[in-house]
Amino acid sequence: MKKTIKDFNLKNKKVIIRCDFNVPIKDFKITDNNRIVMSIPTIKYAIDNGAKVILMSHLGKIKTEADKKKNTLKPVALELEKLLNTKVKFIPFTRGKELEDAISSMNSKDVLLMENTRFEDLDGKKESNNDSELGKYWASLGDIFINDAFGTAHRSHASNVGIAENIDSGIGFLMEKELEILKPAIDKPKKPFIVILGGAKVNDKIKVIENLVEIADYILIGGGMCHTFLKADGYNMGNSLIDNDNIDFCANILEKYSKKIILPIDLVVNNEFKDTKGIVKSINELEESDISMDIGPKTIKLFAKYIKEGKEIIWNGPMGVFEFKNFEAGTKGICEAIKNNPGLTIIGGGDSAFALKKLGYEKDVTHISTGGGASLALFEGTTLPGIDIIPDKADDITNFKKKTF
Repeated sequence: MKKTIKDFNLKNKKVIIRCDFNVPIKDFKITDNNRIVMSIPTIKYAIDNGAKVILMSHLGKIKTEADKKKNTLKPVALELEKLLNTKVKFIPFTRGKELEDAISSMNSKDVLLMENTRFEDLDGKKESNNDSELGKYWASLGDIFINDAFGTAHRSHASNVGIAENIDSGIGFLMEKELEILKPAIDKPKKPFIVILGGAKVNDKIKVIENLVEIADYILIGGGMCHTFLKADGYNMGNSLIDNDNIDFCANILEKYSKKIILPIDLVVNNEFKDTKGIVKSINELEESDISMDIGPKTIKLFAKYIKEGKEIIWNGPMGVFEFKNFEAGTKGICEAIKNNPGLTIIGGGDSAFALKKLGYEKDVTHISTGGGASLALFEGTTLPGIDIIPDKADDITNFKKKTF
């Protein structure tokens, strides 16, 4: 078990909390505040326990000066004030005298949000490349570091690994919840264990397939991924999206795990990539001009049969082009089947989480992960640098010495 925020005496301590405030913003207004809402319990706990709360997050990618204007965290500060019902001091810098003076003048229970950590990426990608001096500098601003950004846990950045290397560290409530649900689901899954994979390319989920096929009872494959598997199985996929570089991989998986891999038996096709009414075809009926846009009704019923029997279900990736109204039925059908399953149902973030919310099923599952990339890394069986750097509860971390600048 990793050390958590509850393992520290926070009173009058400068507590740096790395949050995930990477939210959609349009015209300076936040269009979905869910990630901010999810961070509130950890922040409130720090406030209630007398900490001087210093908040950090990234927002989007910063490649040009123009990106800085549209990806400022100022709107997040305003949203935090509403949710916390307290003043949040926003500092439009990631380093320097103004930031240091503002932190030095903080009182117990004060909250400060510094500017987007990725502003540092304009100068040699110092944030994203975990620049050691930047990590030391940010660590010097606080007494304790709490990582509550599961969405970036699979990255080794200065704002997570870099700080944790130089200061006493723990995880927040959001991170703790993600690990408590996701880790046992992979390490000791309930049987029958059903995995549902979708999305565009096989390449994005090769390691997931290799890891989960060993422990899952069945893997149901839809979305653009299924086209490559079906082509590897000898079917003509017409003009559908194919991951040509991984046809051999799919063929090998199908040969070795033929009873575990469940593929579509019909598809909804169109002759152009547009939101117009498609035609249902069996997988052996596609013509050269056909573009597969969704799984078909027979496949929805087939997949639902497996989902019904599952005691644990993990889903990552939509079944088709759900953004188009005419091709949302497959993804919606999976949502409906999962809704009717009383077992453990986990959505692995990313597009599948967005689809679930868009279609109105977000309350019908056990858990929706806040980190698509991080949850995929867990499904792959790989490590998460942002979590691994945090000491376990039993570890002696008293030898950490904070550097000053």
